[in-house]
Amino acid sequence: FRLALIQLHVSAVKSDNLQRACGLVREASAKGAKVVALPECFNSPYGTQYFKEYAEKIPGESTQKLSEIAKECSIYLIGGSIPEEDGGKLYNTCAVFGPDGAMLAKHRKVHLFDINVPGKIQFKESETLSPGNSFSMFDTPYCKVGLGICYDMRFAEMAQIYGQKGCQLLIYPGAFNLTTGPAHWELLQRGRAADNQVYVATVSPARDEKASYVAWGHSTVVNPWGEVIAKAGAEETVVYTDIDLKKLAEIRQQIPILSQKRCDLYGVEMKK
Repeated sequence: FRLALIQLHVSAVKSDNLQRACGLVREASAKGAKVVALPECFNSPYGTQYFKEYAEKIPGESTQKLSEIAKECSIYLIGGSIPEEDGGKLYNTCAVFGPDGAMLAKHRKVHLFDINVPGKIQFKESETLSPGNSFSMFDTPYCKVGLGICYDMRFAEMAQIYGQKGCQLLIYPGAFNLTTGPAHWELLQRGRAADNQVYVATVSPARDEKASYVAWGHSTVVNPWGEVIAKAGAEETVVYTDIDLKKLAEIRQQIPILSQKRCDLYGVEMKK
């Protein structure tokens, strides 16, 4: 099946972001994409100072648009992420919609991005956001898909559990920055893909040098062999790739790590 990643240029005007996102989803669908993904924080600038101002309930304006466009195009739509308000708390949340417009999954970012690299970058999502407390998977006619958001990708256990639960594609809307992007963006994706023999796709906003937080871009797809099979630059674009589940099965047969794990010695488990 064909996967499309929309590396959207995100502005400060929510209505423009929604309109352009929907336009690019239509374009991707017209080119044969059956699963389409948007970037992290696609309806709002990324930053702790913006989350409260742009936050919405789910369902709300942005997710209603996503539901409508998924139904119009008859696709599976991974709605990147938006700032979500619920019960007085804010979350960084990805909503997924099926071809009938129904919401299939809602993933709240589990690991909050609180880092301090002296002289390079300091950022603390927990100043405004609360963490999610659950894994998020959904089924398609093609394969089962596991979801994470950005910093979630650094936690190998999460990807391993998705693999154990039968996911063959992991999708991480994310916005690594100009410090962590060149260092770890591709490395982490290749590691998660090779470790678990799954496809891994990441969807970043396009780079905006004038933004308070500058995204690395480079939305990417990695196959279960650990090879980069599609990759964007820094600009707004749509990345297309064909996901070959026969190739995934062949790789798992050639190097059967899943059946050779020593579960008598170690294990990773989902607690809830």
